[in-house]
Amino acid sequence: MNALDLKLQEKKQNLITIYTTAGYPNLTDTPTVLKQLQKNNVDIIEVGIPYSDPLADGPTIQATSEKALANGMKLNVLFDQLKSIKEEIYTPLVLMGYYNQLIKYGVEAFLQQCQESGVSGLILPDMPFQVYLDQHQALFEKYEQRVIFLITPQTPADRIKAINDATSGFVYVVSNSATTGSTEANYNEEFLAGLKTLGLTKPYQIGFGISTKQDVEKAWKYANGAIIGSAFLRAIENSTAIEQSVDDFIQSIQ
Repeated sequence: MNALDLKLQEKKQNLITIYTTAGYPNLTDTPTVLKQLQKNNVDIIEVGIPYSDPLADGPTIQATSEKALANGMKLNVLFDQLKSIKEEIYTPLVLMGYYNQLIKYGVEAFLQQCQESGVSGLILPDMPFQVYLDQHQALFEKYEQRVIFLITPQTPADRIKAINDATSGFVYVVSNSATTGSTEANYNEEFLAGLKTLGLTKPYQIGFGISTKQDVEKAWKYANGAIIGSAFLRAIENSTAIEQSVDDFIQSIQ
């Protein structure tokens, strides 16, 4: 069974998802980072595909993408790295990228590589869910790739319900109207509380602006899980001992 499905079935609440940029801080660090996150019992790992125009990302993730691209990270390099540790990784891996990357690579070729690399699902913030349903759903299902769609405080209730229905993994809830990377969790609490009244059938996790243990615990009050990205990347930015830096950060939020 798909590893993401298994995780979401076995653990209903208090999920922790960590985002890391592929090829950062150094080109060959990604396998080490993934294995160390797994060792620290992270529930889901989101691997960001570096991109030159990351619309949803704040300054921290943009800077890590630029560094990773300069390091030489490319999709085929990432897939090769993931394949090299596939037998060691049981934690669900979700790739986060942009729709143009999928189209440019070739949708079926991309999804096949994901399956062969041990990837469980994809987050493509700019892929319209109706396009997914009309053009891509069958291929996602063929290669056992779950799709995670985003909702924001500006998303109307009827669209939230439609996105919930289209999502095959978990729903990614943007906590506020900003880009990623805020050092303070500025939750739109009215929006988050209102989600519980919509009868959503898929698990949902809150991201954007989560960086501390207190932020995580607050996210857990409103959702099934918390997603941390920029704070983790800042923690490993200048690391000379990557495993220890991963350990220290995860311990700080537990």
